[in-house]
Amino acid sequence: MLFIADPEQDPWPAGLPTFEELTEAAITLILSASGWRKVFAADGDEESFTTQVKGADKLIAAAAALSFAEYLIRLHGPHIVVWFGCDSRPTGSALMDVMLRVFIALDVKVKASFITAAPELMAAAKLDEEAHGFAYISASHNPVGHNGMKFGGADGAVLGGSGSTELIAHFEAALKEPRIIEKLSRLCRQADTAIYQAVLQAIPQNKHTAEQTYTRFTRQVVSGSESPDQQTAFFDALADSLGRTPIGIVGELNGSARSTSIDRKFLVESGFTVKMHNDTARNIVHSIVPEGAGLDPCRELLARSHAKNPAFTLGYVPDNDGDRGNLVYIGSPGQQPQRIAAQELFALVVLAELSYQHHLKIKSSPQPKAVVVNGPTSMRIERIAKAFAAEVWRAEVGEANVVTLAEQLRTKGYQVRILGEGSNGGNITHPSTVRDPLSTIYSISRLLTFRGEGSSFNPYAQWCRSPESSAVYSSDFNLAQVIASLPPFVTTNAYEPEAKMRISTLDHAALKRRWEYVFIQEWEQYRDFLRTEYGIVSWREVNYEGTQVHTGFGPDYRSGSEKGGLKIIFSNAAGEDTDFIWMRGSGTEPVFRVLADSYGYDHQRHDWLLQWHRAMITRADSIN
Repeated sequence: MLFIADPEQDPWPAGLPTFEELTEAAITLILSASGWRKVFAADGDEESFTTQVKGADKLIAAAAALSFAEYLIRLHGPHIVVWFGCDSRPTGSALMDVMLRVFIALDVKVKASFITAAPELMAAAKLDEEAHGFAYISASHNPVGHNGMKFGGADGAVLGGSGSTELIAHFEAALKEPRIIEKLSRLCRQADTAIYQAVLQAIPQNKHTAEQTYTRFTRQVVSGSESPDQQTAFFDALADSLGRTPIGIVGELNGSARSTSIDRKFLVESGFTVKMHNDTARNIVHSIVPEGAGLDPCRELLARSHAKNPAFTLGYVPDNDGDRGNLVYIGSPGQQPQRIAAQELFALVVLAELSYQHHLKIKSSPQPKAVVVNGPTSMRIERIAKAFAAEVWRAEVGEANVVTLAEQLRTKGYQVRILGEGSNGGNITHPSTVRDPLSTIYSISRLLTFRGEGSSFNPYAQWCRSPESSAVYSSDFNLAQVIASLPPFVTTNAYEPEAKMRISTLDHAALKRRWEYVFIQEWEQYRDFLRTEYGIVSWREVNYEGTQVHTGFGPDYRSGSEKGGLKIIFSNAAGEDTDFIWMRGSGTEPVFRVLADSYGYDHQRHDWLLQWHRAMITRADSIN
């Protein structure tokens, strides 16, 4: 059994840190709507497996709990109820300890579930009528020595927009109070030990409740219906289809929070054959990012399972909090497992879910359909959406921004079933407000198993009939053929080395102004080359801020700190958008992210645009 906390133990046995130590520790804390993150491992190593956290960093966690509790009390009054959990990082227990003490001292009723997948905790908060929000300790895909916090409301969504801005401002102000250390330490001492012990003892029951709630909610998300009868009809049809087209799934959970969740039971009951590996919480055996080399262990495990049973054709790997899972697959019997790039995986899910909306006859509703994505999501999504008469709306990077925009569109009458950040992997399927690998798996399974037998639903056939697809339908298709049928785009992988840059300019507003100056010069220099080689004849600039999109060139189309994404969209002589280059300072890592997206199969075209873009950033960064 993993250690959680000792209510009798002083969180600061060596004495309280100084105000200067607290201030210095907070410098490296990154605050954004996507999460609050830093290296919390006491030895400062971002790859460390230590459970120890420095005293100053414990104060940061305590201040975060104080700020969130006061935020909820301002909104709802006293008697606040929150769900509280963490991912499987070694430092989670130490951070949970001080945050629990603060919550208890402030008379917040805490429903703690300890190591819990983020979608599970958020579903528990969303469906609990007495809950006012949730707090979750996690650094998502960051290295194991990192940790952080996510905060959300009763809707089960991470705070975004004004809510996130207000909470961050309140937290930053708290850290500047001269007596904040005394206040936090006093709160931790005031926490009633008996109540604390009761909270810890209730963890197994809370976890069980969360799992039951998450199971019910996942049935609704996957089936697209609140009706138990319609849910049963969907899962019966899925089981029937799996009987004809069996699918075996390998889950390589990498010791993540999904190790404690419903995955195995839920998948098996749906009719899948399942093998789980590294499914003990905190048994983290490789990089947390489910990209690139992080998928290789799953590829090896899938190959071994496929050799024994050819039905095993899919494998998935989540990040540490379990809200994202990327896939590997075997296209044809005997082939080696392949990775599915994040952008392609998201495109497949959009195809599956838009076709499912069509099947559910949502298309007969007067409400328009929409897909919501972030700025750097590939333009292949526009091609797929067009095939199903859906609009594509874009927001700034950050899951909270995408979720908020989707909700805004629903209030305007849009049907928004599928949304997400194609550049980062994973998807959000309504009514969920968070990415979920189970949603991804069931979307892909729709494409592979429903082939028209016993029903008219055949999403791949529907896609092949679309003018947006050049694929020729074959009844014995496999996933490799479906991937090949996607609109052809070459897109930078967000986690490859060329997608990140280290820059010296700390002022992003200044850097963007310099970059625009450089871009105008470079455009004039390469205008003829771009027309001749790639058919590019025009461009426009787009800036993303929260849920807002501003089309126009220059700082007049940006505001505030100007940390949002900047994109140049290129078009051909027919006025069709064919390529884009994009850049943005990361909100969760000290890096500058870049990306290129190019129509067609020409990797050289993509590479030229990306390197051109990187060179312009380097030049802009060097201007004094």
